Amino acid sequence: MFKPSRALVVLGAAIALALPATPALSADIPPADTVVTSPNVTHVLNVPKPAPIAGAINTDMAFQGDYAYVGNYNGFSIYDIRNPKKARAVSSVVCPGGQMDVSVYGNLLFAAVDSSRSDDSCNSTGLPADRKEAWEGVRIFDVSDKAAPRYIKSVETNCGSHTLTLVPGKGQDRKKNVYVYVSSYAPNEAFPDCQPPHDLISIIKVPLRDPTAAAVATAPVVFPDGGFPGVPGPYPDGKSATTGCHDITVYAEKDIAAGACMGDGVLFDIRDRLNPRITARVTDANFAFWHSATFSNDARKVVFTDELGGGGAATCNEAIGPNRGANAIYDIARGGLVFKSYFKIPRHQADSENCVAHNGSLIPVKGKDIMVQAWYMGGVSIWDFTHSARPREIGYFERGPRADNSGGGVWSAYYYNGHIYASDFHEGLDVIKINDPLTNGASRVRSDLLNVQTQESYGDGGRGHRD
Repeated sequence: MFKPSRALVVLGAAIALALPATPALSADIPPADTVVTSPNVTHVLNVPKPAPIAGAINTDMAFQGDYAYVGNYNGFSIYDIRNPKKARAVSSVVCPGGQMDVSVYGNLLFAAVDSSRSDDSCNSTGLPADRKEAWEGVRIFDVSDKAAPRYIKSVETNCGSHTLTLVPGKGQDRKKNVYVYVSSYAPNEAFPDCQPPHDLISIIKVPLRDPTAAAVATAPVVFPDGGFPGVPGPYPDGKSATTGCHDITVYAEKDIAAGACMGDGVLFDIRDRLNPRITARVTDANFAFWHSATFSNDARKVVFTDELGGGGAATCNEAIGPNRGANAIYDIARGGLVFKSYFKIPRHQADSENCVAHNGSLIPVKGKDIMVQAWYMGGVSIWDFTHSARPREIGYFERGPRADNSGGGVWSAYYYNGHIYASDFHEGLDVIKINDPLTNGASRVRSDLLNVQTQESYGDGGRGHRD
């Protein structure tokens, strides 16, 4: 989710929707709070948020073995998903600090904190970022005991950690260290620990034998020219300037990464883990805020998302149109990025529904490029971009507008071992199943780890393996 400033965040506050003046002009909007799906999609189960974190919104997810880890502005929860039809919460950790996006590696869970806190503890309170003693960064937990995770380390980073990306080491170093690429942005001269121009990312080195020794190893400047300068103007026509990155997806096997960096979409060479280097860069007149990136399995394409309106606006309607608040599909040719098309859900949403392209993952179908993706109150879309210039939706799950007009929706939707898991702001964890000839082959691919921002090939050469 886009953050307009680094001011004190009030957890659980209502989302302020930036609504367009023109109505959605659709007769197909479901009744309030009603689940609807395409014929090939089944809603298997909803697991409400556990009581300790029920008052705040759910965020990003990670998976390992039989467990799902779901972030929340008030902490995170661990779910047992060995039987998806009977998924259940095992534990919740109360540790406030937005967004608490999570990734897992071995027995370690890493959580991103991008709201200024009085200290690094789980008992901290909000403190404005203009106070030098304010803390934000990355928290590390030991989750070897799923019923009782332990907080073991914090690492403060400049401008906090809006999102984070785990990067395994190379060769023998892989057994010794894991690296964390920290994406943060929105500097301000009034913030002692978040000064302009902030054209960098922070890289944390985590020794696997002693994770409590984790520390920032370097903070390379990745935009030495300052990046895209932005286009002034109010929503929906303003374009964000580049002052850091929002999210980075690494494809470590191939030593590359894709960065969604506010005003720029970029490719990185990450052969030197501590010195990522931009090798290709694009801007787009229709993009307001480059939000996230996903490679095709063969790394010949990359999908970038535009978070128009910061996740709080109704952009999936007639007024905004099909090319803004959408995905952009690029072919990777001769090391460069070649635009091919946009994709946006074809189902108009009501003007009370915040809706925009958000987090998703590949469905591992051999020879196809198929993705499942969250669209906030647009729900979950399953779409095929095998033909870069002709993407199409093949299935969906969504709820109608909320009766209380409070906004929300699905933050992340990821495919893992035969099912789709959707992290909903208010409703908790949804388990979804698609039954379609285009995707059924994915059920033969099993994984023991999924951090979507740490992309790994399915089939030969990666953690995914065919039964």
